[in-house]
Amino acid sequence: MGFTKESAVDAAKSDLAKRLKLSTNDIKVSGTSDTDFPDMSLGAAESGEMSAQMISSGWKIQLDANGKNYEYRGDKYQLRLKGFQGKNIKIG
Repeated sequence: MGFTKESAVDAAKSDLAKRLKLSTNDIKVSGTSDTDFPDMSLGAAESGEMSAQMISSGWKIQLDANGKNYEYRGDKYQLRLKGFQGKNIKIG
């Protein structure tokens, strides 16, 4: 599955809603930005994951829910949740 910026935002909202047991209407997008990441895991490798050390262009997606901010990172190949409950999680 490939992502566009818009489909990555939609997937991030759906994923966060599922994790927090909320409706996607309860998830607000507080920002999206085009970003260059330091590696192919978008600077959000899962524990023990190895990734190629080359610049990867994608998007930083900031979502708000229940008074907290959540950061997703995506590119056309993958989507990741950064620092959720102390862990980075590869979504797709």
